[in-house]
Amino acid sequence: MNSTETFDYIIVGAGSAGCVLANRLSADPKTRVLLLEAGGRDWNPWIHVPVGYFKTMHNPATDWCYLTEPDPGLNGRRLQWPRGRVLGGSSSINGLLYIRGQAQDYDRWRQLGNAGWSYEDVLPYFRKSEDYQYGENEFHGVGGPLAVSGVRIHRKLCDVFIDAAQEVGIPRNDDFSGPVQEGVGYFHQTCRNGRRCSTAVGYLNPVKGRSNLTIQTHALVQRVLFDGRRASGIAWTIDGRRHEAHCRGEIILSAGAIGSPQILMLSGVGPAAHLKDTGIEPFHDLPGVGRNLQDHLQIRSVYKTSEPITLNDEVNNPFRKVLMGIEYLLFRTGPLTIAASQVCVFTKTSPELETPDIQFHIQPLSADKPGDGPHRFSAFTASVCQLRPESRGRIELKSGDPAAHPAIHPNYLSTPYDRHIAVEAIKVTRKIAGTNALGSLISGEHEPGTDVRTDEELLEYARNRSQTIYHPVGTCKMGSDAMAVVDDRLRLRGIGGLRVVDASIMPNLVSGNTNAPAIMIGEKASDMILEDAKS
Repeated sequence: MNSTETFDYIIVGAGSAGCVLANRLSADPKTRVLLLEAGGRDWNPWIHVPVGYFKTMHNPATDWCYLTEPDPGLNGRRLQWPRGRVLGGSSSINGLLYIRGQAQDYDRWRQLGNAGWSYEDVLPYFRKSEDYQYGENEFHGVGGPLAVSGVRIHRKLCDVFIDAAQEVGIPRNDDFSGPVQEGVGYFHQTCRNGRRCSTAVGYLNPVKGRSNLTIQTHALVQRVLFDGRRASGIAWTIDGRRHEAHCRGEIILSAGAIGSPQILMLSGVGPAAHLKDTGIEPFHDLPGVGRNLQDHLQIRSVYKTSEPITLNDEVNNPFRKVLMGIEYLLFRTGPLTIAASQVCVFTKTSPELETPDIQFHIQPLSADKPGDGPHRFSAFTASVCQLRPESRGRIELKSGDPAAHPAIHPNYLSTPYDRHIAVEAIKVTRKIAGTNALGSLISGEHEPGTDVRTDEELLEYARNRSQTIYHPVGTCKMGSDAMAVVDDRLRLRGIGGLRVVDASIMPNLVSGNTNAPAIMIGEKASDMILEDAKS
């Protein structure tokens, strides 16, 4: 493309929300749309194999490979924060788990003054996006771009864990996106016929041939360009060569909870004092940019099994590993269709709570950390996270170089309540592991280990061994208070022609995985953008 071209819409980031926007905004053939993506095409075959996240996470060809700053709440540890750098963004490398969160999450957004964001308002967009394997109903849609299906393999270990959770009073739930979230059951996943359905697959591929849609990969955005108080264009580089495009309509940042605030700050939009310290001349003082960072912190317990029934046994056996590959190639079934977790649990650490406050991800395998190879022994992982942490972190620039990763300060476990829930969550894990149903299958607690007993010891284990569960949000939050970055129509406060549309706009983290909500945000924002253009 020419560097002097003009578009109606420029979308920065072809991730979970960006691909949705590219599809919906280019539906009118008279509207010119430019989609910029820092990564490449989604040609890596492991992207499309469900279990392929083991090959794409921590791979610089598909992952930004972010690393947090030393975190005081984790005893100074730094965590790897994978984020997708490829068409489809994180929906191309994530664990494929489809969870929307609780209705109360969105009602809380509305109560904060964000009109149009209650659960009743957003449910139609979840349904619009969805092609649900089990048919249309009050909560689910069919025919949408995003395939949502059940698991293609049931394992003895997973069935027994479900029985164990029911033994401690957690009800069976086969649809966590239905009328009630609480319960135990198998995850739904973003797959179609045993292959990943990223937003690049579901939303972008069917429309990439539109003559009015330009998709530019390997485009590292430098900054937003302004004409007075209005965003007028984007500057980016490809292999060090600078390009620009102008915009007569709107520029939409969909670069995620790390990328969107980084681009704003590189453009002079953000906390003025911080920008000056980084050598950037402030253009618009917006103190909330990069603040309000929230994430789910997973605390993983590993249990050795008395029978060779885990994926560890299959992956570590060369013959069985070959059979797994053959089964997938021939039938699109078997262990290679497994998402990051199979069994999900939403439950409460206290019966006084209105809704679940912790979530389990149960994996029939174990490793020292996610993305690593499996242990040489038979074991499974019960990972638990607090759904609505109070801790808040921040994203800051380290320099004015767009290629330099920003400083990520998650600030995990920084409040007494979050530390309390971390301890109680491990206790719930042990309660389920101690049931009659699981007793005959567990030969020992590998982590934390039976020598870790007191609340202080459990908290110290959480500080030393917990990991991100890859759900950063909130750094360009929606609202009307002094720290809000966008209004309830996702327009940047104080600047015309510029919106943010991705998980960074969430004022509060949803109670569950964040890919489905990010796609919903893209769907709803598309309608708002088109409505505002007409008016």
